This record gives sequence, C-alpha cells and structure tokens, in this order.
Amino acid sequence: MTVVESRLTGPVRVVGVGLLGTSIGLGLRARGVDVILSDASPTNVSIAVDYGAGRGATDGDEPQIVVVCVPPDVTASVIVRELSAYPRAVVTDVASVKKPILDAVIAAGGDVTRYVGSHPLAGREKGGPMSGRADLFLGRPWVVAGHAGISYQTAAAVDDLILDLGATLVEMTAEEHDSSVALVSHAPQVVSTLMARRLAGAPDAAVNLAGQGLRDVTRIASSDPELWVQILGANAAPVVSVLEEFRADLDRFIDALADPVAPGSRRSIAEELAGGNTGVARIPGKHGQDRRFASLVVMVDDTPGELARLLTEMGEIGVNLEDLRLEHSPGAQIGLAEIAVLPEAVERLTAALADRGWRIAG
Repeated sequence: MTVVESRLTGPVRVVGVGLLGTSIGLGLRARGVDVILSDASPTNVSIAVDYGAGRGATDGDEPQIVVVCVPPDVTASVIVRELSAYPRAVVTDVASVKKPILDAVIAAGGDVTRYVGSHPLAGREKGGPMSGRADLFLGRPWVVAGHAGISYQTAAAVDDLILDLGATLVEMTAEEHDSSVALVSHAPQVVSTLMARRLAGAPDAAVNLAGQGLRDVTRIASSDPELWVQILGANAAPVVSVLEEFRADLDRFIDALADPVAPGSRRSIAEELAGGNTGVARIPGKHGQDRRFASLVVMVDDTPGELARLLTEMGEIGVNLEDLRLEHSPGAQIGLAEIAVLPEAVERLTAALADRGWRIAG
C-alpha cells in the first residue's frame, strides 16, 4: 500500500481516544505519522493501539502537536497541562465550543502563543475507540478559531494536521464559531431531542406509523445526554438566542394554525413553509454546492446482496448516486431505497431500472 507523505514534521500526541481521538490517530497513521495515544482509561488506549491508531506514551516523547479530545468540561484544564508538559508543542483541541475554552486557558495562565482551538464538524452516533474511522474527516469542515495571541506561522502546524486528515479548513474567530454551531448543530440537537421525547408516551399504533420524516427529525436525539449537557452549558447564550427566535417562529405558526380559516392564516402558514424551503436550499450539498437533487424510491427485497446489486446496476446505467436513504417497510421483507440523483438523470434512471425488473415506488 502506498503511504501518502504527511505535511507534519514530528509526532502527534492525541489525548483522549474516543471516536474523534482514535479517528485522528487512524487517519494520521495512514500517512505514516508517529501518533502517541493518551487517555484516562488504559483500556481505551489498548483498544486504540490494537486498532492501529498509534502507540502508547513514553517518557522521551517530544510531540510537534498535541490534540486534546476530551469532554468539554475538562478540555481547558487538559490544554493547560499539556502546554506545560510539552513546551515545544503546539496544542489544539476538538471541543465543539471555542470561546469559553480560550477564556479559561487564558485565565489559568496557559501559554496561548502555542494554543489554537479547532473543531471538526464530523462524528457518528456511536462513540469510543472501536467506532474510530480513518476517513471520518474526509471532506468535512474543520474550523480553526484563531486569536491574537498566536502567530500564523505557529498555527500552521494545526492547518497541516487538518489537511493531512482530508478535512476542509475553515478559519473563524472563536465567537463566530460558537454562534454558528449554535444555529447549525446545538439548537437542532435540542429541537430533535424534544420532538423525540414526545414519542416516549405515544401509543404503539402511532409509533408504528413512523416514516423517514420522523427518522430524519429525530436521528440525532440518541446522542449522549451527559456530553450534550456540557456542550449546551458551555455555549448557552448563543443557543438560547437561536431557541428564542425559534420559539417566536413556533408561536406565530401555532397562532395561524389554531384558526386556519381566519383571514390571512393560510397565507401565513404557506409563507412559513416556503421559508423552510428557502432555508433548506442553502444547506451545502455534495461537494459544497447548493444543488438540489431529484429522487426516486426503489423497492428492494430485504435479502443479502440486493442493495449492492441496485447500486452496481446504477453504475452500469451510468448514473451517479448523490445520496441514499433506506427505510424498511413495516411488516414486510422489503426495503425502500430513496435515491437522489441529478434532475436530468432521473427519467433515464427510472426507465432503465424498470427495464431491469426493479419496482419503482415513487
């Protein structure tokens, strides 16, 4: 196997080998980087080492970069400790809030001339070292939250690490980052969680009707409550601001829906729904483009190899898959594969799949 040369010149120490830390280790090891693993749990280190994410720490280690991948409530203290322990290293972290951590490091007397916060917007519903993936960051945004205390030349090592892992480098201030993730990550977590909570006491008959829409809205509601208490607490003010505006939108929608035949109510409802269309159209699609795709639903027998056969035949037809969602039909051995393709390809793909015996549901 060919190893692509790294941009880094020295070892990387990863503190905390959960999902992100292990994935960083796996990605850097694929480029031949010497990765040093550290964690409060020796078992986690052993698992990550066995998976090939790096090696255990030794007394003579002199890392070029230290990446702190620990829970937000201890991130600042670990950063200060690592800055002191490795006076030649640049230290970064991957916590999902930046300004409170920077302020805490400064307050603790940490050497911020060697610290810059960062945040990869990548993850999975499952955590721990066994969930680590070398390709977790490929094509994903990774924010570097620069500040006046660190030079561009010093911070460049963190840029090199991000590019080594295949992520897309995004530069922001800590304040810009925190307000941005409040809108696109933290508030959606709250909304998803509260919607899912409505299901806890719902009748089985209602839950059994759940389709892809409900799954989409509640997918992230299974995230770790303990971690999210820390994240939301650290970024409370920006999240509250977004949620207050969302509450005003919701109140306005409720008022219109409470009397849908009143003058102006239907127009108000329609404008709110259209506003949602406008907003979702701005979410970057494949390759970062604001491009909407057409979709068709194909019925797939719930047997081994059928989904793979569908995707293979799409390749033979010459149509590129832009996105895929899979839903099982309740009480039947059938899956519904919703395939997103470029609009100009949907008619040709539909006809070609039908000719090959596939059942098109929509």
